Amino acid sequence: MKMIKNPILKGFNPDPSILRIGKDYYIATSTFEWFPGVQIHHSIDLVNWKLITRPLDKTCLLDMRGEANSCGVWAPCLSYHSGKFYLVYTDVKSLDWPFLETHNYLVTASDILGPWSMPVYLNSSGFDLVNIT
Repeated sequence: MKMIKNPILKGFNPDPSILRIGKDYYIATSTFEWFPGVQIHHSIDLVNWKLITRPLDKTCLLDMRGEANSCGVWAPCLSYHSGKFYLVYTDVKSLDWPFLETHNYLVTASDILGPWSMPVYLNSSGFDLVNIT
């Protein structure tokens, strides 16, 4: 029996969104004020992970100029359907309650490594609760 050493993702990897496609697992994590936005790791055994991409790597995909500390990308959600990856993320512009400056966007890609589409604005209704129906 092999012992699994925790944490499986070393460092700061908050708000994990995990996705399985066949034998491949992907985790997207928040990056807050760090650019490029969102980190995506890959694994085939849920033990060994490799950082493979940071999809929001251009200011046209994520412009955080002027944002306060701890703002930026919160709560990414990674999904997949019919050959396309979908990444929903929140760009938090202010920490003032009631979180009205939390802009939610959607980007897509045919390959997890990109290129990723230009962002589509969804709403500014908060984070962790994006409803795109």
